[in-house]
Amino acid sequence: MKRILLGLLSLILVIAAAGCAANTEANEASAAPETSSEPTAIPEPDSEPAPSMEATEAPPTEEPNMATLFYQGHGSLRVTTAEGKVIYIDPYAGEGYDSPADLILVTHGHSDHTAVDLIKAQNSGCQTITYEEALVDGEYKTFDLGYVTVEAVEAGNNPNHDITVCVGYILTFSDGKTVYISGDTSTTDQMATLKERNLDYAFFCCDGIYNMDIEEAAACAELVGAKHSIPYHMSPGENFSQERAELFDVPNRLIIADGEEITL
Repeated sequence: MKRILLGLLSLILVIAAAGCAANTEANEASAAPETSSEPTAIPEPDSEPAPSMEATEAPPTEEPNMATLFYQGHGSLRVTTAEGKVIYIDPYAGEGYDSPADLILVTHGHSDHTAVDLIKAQNSGCQTITYEEALVDGEYKTFDLGYVTVEAVEAGNNPNHDITVCVGYILTFSDGKTVYISGDTSTTDQMATLKERNLDYAFFCCDGIYNMDIEEAAACAELVGAKHSIPYHMSPGENFSQERAELFDVPNRLIIADGEEITL
C-alpha cells in the first residue's frame, strides 16, 4: 500500500513540474517583442520644402533701330536714320513729304530736284545743303552732322549738267552704312576711286536723254562696285519704269519701285 501511495505521489510531482515548465515558456514568449521582416520606416525631420528652381526668362532685348530709305520716284529720296532724323534728297517727285525734315540735300539747280516747298515742315535746326555749299571753288566739301556724314562728290560732266555746278553725295550713317547718290551725271573720273570705299548702296541715274543711258550707268556701277546698285531717274516724266529698271544689267542690281521703302 505504501508503494502505491509513493507511486501516485511521484506521478503527481511529474505532472506538476511539466505544467510549470509549459507556463514559463508561454510567459517568455508573450514577453518577447514581436519582430518584423519589413524594415522600419524612420520618420524624416520636419523641414521647409526646398525653394522652386524655376527658370527665369531674360528680359527681352530691344533691337536697335535701323535706317530706312523711301524712294519717292524720279530722283527723289527720303532717308530716316536710326536716330529718327529725316533727310530729303532732291525733293520733287511722288509722295511722302509729311515727315518734318532735319536735312535737305540738293544735287543741282534744275526744277525736278529743287521742290523744297513740298516738304511740309522742318524741325528746329534743319539744314539745307545744296551744290552751292557742297562745291566751293572746285573743292568738294564734307559735312559731319553726327547722325550722318555728307560727302560731296563729282557729278554732271555732260552737256546738260556742268560739272562745276553739280554734285553727288555719299552718306555715311552712324552705324557705318553708306549710300552713294549719283545725282544727274554721266561717268566721272572720281567713280573709279569709289570702289575702294566698299559702299553699301549706290543710286545711278540712267535716263539716256539728259544724262548717261542704261548701258553707261551699268558700266559706272561696275566702276563703283557697291554691294547694291540701284537704277533711278530712269525716264523724264515718269517716277519709275520697271521695264527700264530691268534693263540695268548688273550682278548686284537692286530694283526699288517708287513708293517702296527698304531697310538699310
